[in-house]
Amino acid sequence: MKRITLTFALLAFVAWPAESADISRTYSYFSIGGKTLSEIEQQLRSRGPHVQSTGQRHPGATRMEFKTRITYKEHKRRCRIADVKVTVDARVFLPRWRNRKTAGPETALVWDTLSKDIKRHEESHLGIAKRYARSIEREIGDLAPHASCETLQARAERVTQKKLEEHDAAQARFDRIESGNFEWRLMRLLNYRLEQLEKGRNPG
Repeated sequence: MKRITLTFALLAFVAWPAESADISRTYSYFSIGGKTLSEIEQQLRSRGPHVQSTGQRHPGATRMEFKTRITYKEHKRRCRIADVKVTVDARVFLPRWRNRKTAGPETALVWDTLSKDIKRHEESHLGIAKRYARSIEREIGDLAPHASCETLQARAERVTQKKLEEHDAAQARFDRIESGNFEWRLMRLLNYRLEQLEKGRNPG
């Protein structure tokens, strides 16, 4: 197979710092056209979701909001954390290529491989978010009792803010790594798909 040069970046994470370890996710799709790989790339660049943090459009995006619910309980003039629950509301934006059924086999193979990798990338963002949501729950739940619930609430807010900053940094780090090895990863996936196709044609 000829060398594939797809140069668009596979980033696209957006988070709104909120009060905000369950993930509630919805999927939205945007249609793209194009018949060749270069046309598909151009369509993804022009029609993909706009990411505010980069000022650019991307092949996929995940927008998330963290929500934290904390219950406080007072006992013997001390306030403690009775319960804490963090949820993440996520909306994932993915491309849908309307020319898939009429495409040539090579272009279709590249698209199938690419679209699966875009979805994997975005769902990896959800995995990172879930890990940090659990971390917020754990650290807030471990806070020591305080003389007043107002003081304890302030501590919980500081913990949440710190963990959200760490979360944003982890998401950005993941994007940098993925963007850096994108072409190598795609070619490895394509080679694997080709091997599977060859085995299917020549069983045994």
